[in-house]
Amino acid sequence: MLEDIDVSAPTDFDFIIGDWKVQHRRLKDLLNDCDEWVEFEGSSSTRRTMGGFGNLEDVHLKFPESSFRAVALRSYNAESNLWSIWWLDGRFPDVLDVPVVGRFTEGVGVFFADDVLNGVNIKVRFKWISLDPSKPRWEQAFSKDNGETWETNWTMEFSQSQ
Repeated sequence: MLEDIDVSAPTDFDFIIGDWKVQHRRLKDLLNDCDEWVEFEGSSSTRRTMGGFGNLEDVHLKFPESSFRAVALRSYNAESNLWSIWWLDGRFPDVLDVPVVGRFTEGVGVFFADDVLNGVNIKVRFKWISLDPSKPRWEQAFSKDNGETWETNWTMEFSQSQ
């Protein structure tokens, strides 16, 4: 893989480059006041692309009932200083999710999108927390009231693969 990194490339996602074990925690039912969580393991491997202005994360999710692969594609727009993140789920290989768009401030990246879940318009929020780069955390939350309240429905705790 090419490793020619442009010196002007952003460093926001440098903390996630490499191979990781992932501990997932996901709500069993979304946007229905559910408090039952499902926990499972996974792994991810992230590499820089586009000279450092993007990265590609290969994800292996090991749900209790099945296992599948997915890809997160991230790209940085130097003019707007914003990152876009797309998700491609291996179970639906011809559907690329709406990108969440945002930026990092002091080690926390917050990204938003408008989407539809089961026929309901929602807002999506991804939060990347890299305050301790050896243990990054990702959170996903949905809002069905235009961002007034948020339900965090998925978290991922990363630890370095051995």
